Amino acid sequence: MKASGVINLVVLGASVLMLVNACDTGRATAPMGLNARESTRLLVAGSSTVAPFITAAAEYFGATTDFATPVVETTGTGGGFRLFCQGDDFETISIATASRPITRSEEELCAERGVTDYVELQLGNDGIVFINALNGPDLEFTDRDIFLALARTIPNAEGELVSNPYQFWSEVNPDLPDMRIEVYGPPPTSGTRDAFVEIVMERGALALPQLAELKTEDRAAFASISHTVRTDGNWLDAGENDTQIIQALLRNSEAIGVVGFSYLDQSADRVKPALIDGTAPSFDSIVSGDYVVSRSLFLYVKRSHLEALEELSAFLDEVYSEAAMGEGGYLVERGLIPISDPLRAEMRDRFR
Repeated sequence: MKASGVINLVVLGASVLMLVNACDTGRATAPMGLNARESTRLLVAGSSTVAPFITAAAEYFGATTDFATPVVETTGTGGGFRLFCQGDDFETISIATASRPITRSEEELCAERGVTDYVELQLGNDGIVFINALNGPDLEFTDRDIFLALARTIPNAEGELVSNPYQFWSEVNPDLPDMRIEVYGPPPTSGTRDAFVEIVMERGALALPQLAELKTEDRAAFASISHTVRTDGNWLDAGENDTQIIQALLRNSEAIGVVGFSYLDQSADRVKPALIDGTAPSFDSIVSGDYVVSRSLFLYVKRSHLEALEELSAFLDEVYSEAAMGEGGYLVERGLIPISDPLRAEMRDRFR
């Protein structure tokens, strides 16, 4: 991630539990609904895809205002929602960053802890991209190729469901290189992983007649098969830091990584994208919908924190400002595919 024009990345050295307790962040305890506290630090946690953007905004905000720089933690989307749902008091995070919408089970968890009044803000758009090192082969996949290579269970020639036997891409499709299937991707807590199985794997499964028929007969069984990634060493969970995936690809030119578009955009001098169904990921192809592996990015903000913490509204003003999201804005330069100007105005109205 480039440093250009902003102060160094804020690193939260505490564990997730310490983040929840917020013992050393400078947050003073205050009853819910009271006036904003002095010398506070906003706490933000969640998606690794959103982290570079929200961190850049936090650095800029801390450098250009009298408020403290918000503390940003990368926990994955699921981990961010768990922290968000810990409670509504000011010891908890104010913003959960997410690369997918909140799920019903997460809403229920929040409700159990009294977190029922929050604002969903769309931050931008993103594509899920398949990348490899510049000195690796040029790649083009279909959804079917990806499912057959990475699903734990697939149908064999007789239509029986079996454990995935494929070890080489050429076994999946003879037009693909004769190289071992080795894919570094996000863990189950990641919103990128959720989007990957829901968009790519599910569509790949539907390309197989046996599984398309199964969906009409037993949707739960189909979802289980299409959303379950193999665990025999061909898919490697690489943690919540997508930069680790890029480092792994630089060490192995035949490996493939699954990351958000911004990581490709910021590392184009080291890695290149695979085409999916004949289309390369780009700013324009994601906005137009031509690149089908795309999704929205979100911020979830507690309304009680908005009402009590002056710095929270000020920070969101910065995130949605013209300097950040407008043409040539510093978030756009970092790879964010921004929402339209009318939608950005609507988001500002929501948190104001």
